[in-house]
Amino acid sequence: MPRYFFNTRIGDELISDPDGEILRDPDRAWEMARAMIRELLKTEGTDGALLNAVIEVTDDEGEIVLEFPFTEAILDRPDRSMTRH
Repeated sequence: MPRYFFNTRIGDELISDPDGEILRDPDRAWEMARAMIRELLKTEGTDGALLNAVIEVTDDEGEIVLEFPFTEAILDRPDRSMTRH
C-alpha cells in the first residue's frame, strides 16, 4: 500500500510530515486530511491564518496527490443534518 504525507501549508510556511501514513488509496488520504483539519480547528480554534491553511498530501516521490483547504473541511459537514427538526 502507498504511503501518504500530510504537509500543512500556512501562508509561505510548510510544516512537513516526516513519517506519513500507509493508506489503501487517495480517497482514504482525503478522509484522513479532512479529519485532521477538523481536529486541528477544534483544538486550535478558527484563527484567520489557520483558516487559510491547506493540507498538501504527497506520495512517496513528493508529488502532490491532493490539496485540501481548511475552509473546505468546515463547509463539508456530512455529519450535520441539512434540515432542522
